[in-house]
Amino acid sequence: MEASTVPVGIAAEAHAYLAHGGPANLGQLARFLSDTVLLTGHGFEPPAPAPTWGPLERTARAADPADATGPTVAVLYYRAHHMSGNTAFVEALCRAVEDAGGRPLPLFVASLRAPEPELIEALGAADAIVTTVLAAGGTRPAEASAGGDDEAWDAGALAALDVPVLQALCLTSPRAAWEENDEGLSPLDAATQVAVPEFDGRLITVPFSFKEVDEDGLPVYVADAERAARVAGIAVRHARLRHIPAADKRLALVLSAYPTKHSRIGNAVGLDTPASAVALLRRLRASGYDLGPRRGRTRSRAWSPATATS
Repeated sequence: MEASTVPVGIAAEAHAYLAHGGPANLGQLARFLSDTVLLTGHGFEPPAPAPTWGPLERTARAADPADATGPTVAVLYYRAHHMSGNTAFVEALCRAVEDAGGRPLPLFVASLRAPEPELIEALGAADAIVTTVLAAGGTRPAEASAGGDDEAWDAGALAALDVPVLQALCLTSPRAAWEENDEGLSPLDAATQVAVPEFDGRLITVPFSFKEVDEDGLPVYVADAERAARVAGIAVRHARLRHIPAADKRLALVLSAYPTKHSRIGNAVGLDTPASAVALLRRLRASGYDLGPRRGRTRSRAWSPATATS
């Protein structure tokens, strides 16, 4: 403030416009400075706090009558992108959802760690959620560790919606770097957009957006149409599954087979995979899934030294 060429009050108010951000506040900042410094008299509005969440205003594509009852897919993205106008990648994903027969519901959010009740209510209309926002993890994720508080990591209200939540990957590198990298993702993207979101129970999809530099030298997210269609197709199919009775769904329980030995099927250090599979099958049956006819249990003879053979 000591180096400011205007009074402290004007500098502080100008900072408030910038802190709240957004095109509207920047426009009012210009009018504010013009009136208070140059005494022009244009008139201005005070800084307007940005909402923590809200919809992306867009023109929906004219729906095919057959798709009028298509599933609703919420598309979540960061408020920072909304405030800066960096939303072309969101629009591309919404168009892909429409192409797949779904109805997009794009919403910007500041965070998913402690979502407002109104946001949760809005998401209640969705049959599936595609998010580019990173993992929620509850309010105390740092305490969730081996030997720590198992309940510290909690996806909370988002998990309570009981809808599929899919992570759509917006990479922090350009498309060219992604194509040239044999591993595909950078360590940062692999951690923040694949490994950590899985703790929230999210379904990981594919990269569909890349961080490029525009003609003005500013970073911008650019979507790939084919990859966006892939994400949208997965999301719409998951959304449609919600409307199929459990008894009519067909599921596959796939166990790992590495190393490739029959004795290593479902191999997992420290875990009892067969017992987990049985528990899962029982849970599916209790939830109404058709696992086939129940077969009578055969009772084997109890083992004893007298019945044992050498």
